[in-house]
Amino acid sequence: MQTVNRSFGNKSFNRDRDFVPQQAPVKVGDELDASIEGVGEKGDGFMRKDGFVIFVPNVQKGDNVRIRVNKVLRKVGFADVIGQATGAPAATAAPAPAPEAPAVPEKPADSEEF
Repeated sequence: MQTVNRSFGNKSFNRDRDFVPQQAPVKVGDELDASIEGVGEKGDGFMRKDGFVIFVPNVQKGDNVRIRVNKVLRKVGFADVIGQATGAPAATAAPAPAPEAPAVPEKPADSEEF
């Protein structure tokens, strides 16, 4: 293979030496627990794995879900929810009851304030 050297102003570019292909940290079919970091402009949730963004539809920010990767591109991936994340609290769990307010003593009806 022939090396191509090009000059751009004060910098030279050697395509074979400077190009480092980046591999996605996931493959199609991978299953992993995900914490949804936010929601994109089109409404899909997203998470990151080693800086690689994976979009997940039908989730909200803060959801902890188990996902299966179904498509991987150079810079992003796509996945579907397959269940709750391992060790995550169930979504249907009832919230803890709120503590009762402390009782305020009432003034006797026959007392006078000076």
